[in-house]
Amino acid sequence: MKIEKFKVLLYLKKSGMDKNGKAPIMGRITVNRTMAQFSCKLSCTPSLWNPRASRLEGKSKEAVETNKDIEQLLLSIQKAFDVLVEKRTDFEAKDVKEALQGSVKTQTTLLSFVDEHISELSTHEGIDMSKSSVWTYRKIRKNLAEFIGEKYRLTDLAFGQLTEPFISDFHHYLLDEKGFSSGTITIYVSLFKKMCRIAFERGLCKNLLFAHYRVGTPKVTTPKALSMSDFIKIRDVELPEDKPRLSVSRDLFLFACYAGTAFIDTVSITKANVKVLEDGDKWLVYNRKKTGTLARVKLLPEALELMAKYEDEARDTLFPLLSTNRVRIDLITICKLAETSKTYSYHSGRHSFASLITLEAGVPMETICKMLGHKDVKMTQRYARVTQKKLFEDMDKFIAATEKDFILAL
Repeated sequence: MKIEKFKVLLYLKKSGMDKNGKAPIMGRITVNRTMAQFSCKLSCTPSLWNPRASRLEGKSKEAVETNKDIEQLLLSIQKAFDVLVEKRTDFEAKDVKEALQGSVKTQTTLLSFVDEHISELSTHEGIDMSKSSVWTYRKIRKNLAEFIGEKYRLTDLAFGQLTEPFISDFHHYLLDEKGFSSGTITIYVSLFKKMCRIAFERGLCKNLLFAHYRVGTPKVTTPKALSMSDFIKIRDVELPEDKPRLSVSRDLFLFACYAGTAFIDTVSITKANVKVLEDGDKWLVYNRKKTGTLARVKLLPEALELMAKYEDEARDTLFPLLSTNRVRIDLITICKLAETSKTYSYHSGRHSFASLITLEAGVPMETICKMLGHKDVKMTQRYARVTQKKLFEDMDKFIAATEKDFILAL
């Protein structure tokens, strides 16, 4: 087919002004003597539009962002035209339009795939996927939908419409518009990239999108352990008798201090996870819900007392099930009643086991690593910080040893 004319014209449809006073940008594709009109899915302030250049004038945020979208649109049209030319068959303007937009109707859209992925993850909830992890994916979906609505004025996008700037723009949207922390943004962007990779592996998109995009690693913050005084305050504080759930939440938290369990593990471990060794000692042996790694902890007398307190033949788990949000709120109340120096999260109990209960008692780091179920001792070194008390004790031992060697040398 001989191409005598190929042209793309952009213009404003001023009769379709929206409530913000912006007019939709329309397009017209001409191939030889055929024409096809289409909506660009963009709009702009009419006073900024330059009909000769088919661009917005000035350097305002609206002009810069809309012009960038127009450039990307024109590149997509040119790409659709080139693909048809390569086929060496006759085609018209409407075929270019359909090559550009028609794929949107047949391709799996981004948000529909995310919905499907979340649905799949939900079937694993409580098995090898925590409720909080599924909740994180739902938050990503919510923010993606809001971003697409604000940026593209659409309810969804096909994978074929995603371009490299998409993930960068989404990143800055989370940072500038939503005000999320760098840690949250890293998690959201990383999981979004993971979903795009899964879509590629399933053949839902032709290219592996955003594989080379990097977002800064969030600053690692170590959960705070309880001071001994705060630990005693929480353990001994008198709780209101008319609110028995506070006592349950406090006991679940204390169990984390005595056994180093994360919340999801505390409410999930069963009687089968308690093993009695030949010497009669009881050990808690379980696979962590978060990582699947094996954790082995010798149960302290205080932990055994808490287990006995909640023993129930009708329930297989060691403790009653409370929601993580409920316990979080209860701990805020408990810390206020106990007049602690700060408010602690449930995970502070696990960290207290690592530093306050075991490290300060002289338990080796490698042993703590096994008890916490860490894959690498480096994780434990970051997690169980060397406390000031432990540091002083180690220095005293070092000084005593060097003094002894010095005397022997004399």
